[in-house]
Amino acid sequence: MHPDLRADIRQSKPFSSLEQEAFLNVLRTEAELSDSFERVLRPFGISGAQYNVLRILRGSDAGGLCRNEIRDRLLTRMPDVTRLLDRMEDAGLITRSRSAEDRRQVTTQLTRRGRELVDELDSAVADEHRRRLGHLDHEQLRALVELLTLARQGG
Repeated sequence: MHPDLRADIRQSKPFSSLEQEAFLNVLRTEAELSDSFERVLRPFGISGAQYNVLRILRGSDAGGLCRNEIRDRLLTRMPDVTRLLDRMEDAGLITRSRSAEDRRQVTTQLTRRGRELVDELDSAVADEHRRRLGHLDHEQLRALVELLTLARQGG
């Protein structure tokens, strides 16, 4: 069993409220899960944000998505999605093309290389999910999902 958060962060004083303890637990858990996930992606040469874009584009229709549609679907907010897409295009993972009808419209699509990479990552990502959350049973996972959803709706 892992120590509680106070012990984990070496805090001797009690939290000021149960809400504070819950909030800090969510932040600490997110940091640990993100760090662990980034370590899984590192050998493939991409970041979590890049993986998220690959996953989003794979799940979209074949016509691709514009930058704002990608930005709105990202799990974490990114201040500069254009720069992220520039790096992915330079790496050969995506292509972008301007619409002939509306030059302001730029569509982003996966390249074959991008599709192969996100498909290749499926197994490693599933293994990481099981490694980090597989000790929870179905009911616990369902409760976790529901509680986190409620927490996001609270603001």
